[in-house]
Amino acid sequence: MPKTIIHTNAAPAAVGPYSQAVAAPAGTTVYLSGQIGLVPATGEMISDNFEEQVRQAFANMRAVIDAAGGRPENIVKLTLFLTDLGKFTIANNFMAEQLPQPYPARSTVGVASLPKGAQFEIEAIIVI
Repeated sequence: MPKTIIHTNAAPAAVGPYSQAVAAPAGTTVYLSGQIGLVPATGEMISDNFEEQVRQAFANMRAVIDAAGGRPENIVKLTLFLTDLGKFTIANNFMAEQLPQPYPARSTVGVASLPKGAQFEIEAIIVI
């Protein structure tokens, strides 16, 4: 799915692995529910380590994308939720490693808490 990246110098440039906006061609739009760092086999949090939670949440998101018949390049929008925005760089760097360019649009939100004591959650919109 070739997506079109929207960029304007009249708005601030992206400060990480994301695009200002993404236009997706007609296709099947899939709205993925948020994923946290739960291990699928046990339903338990992978650990208290933030980076491990980010890795597991991305793996869980990837599994749902695969089940929908998509691929990471089908992601048009991500939303990241962090209980500590001071750890944003860790999530940002992992996202840059895991997702192909051109990057999807993205929002990052600092939250007071997440289910099961998670420190990180990711949700996505994909177009297949």
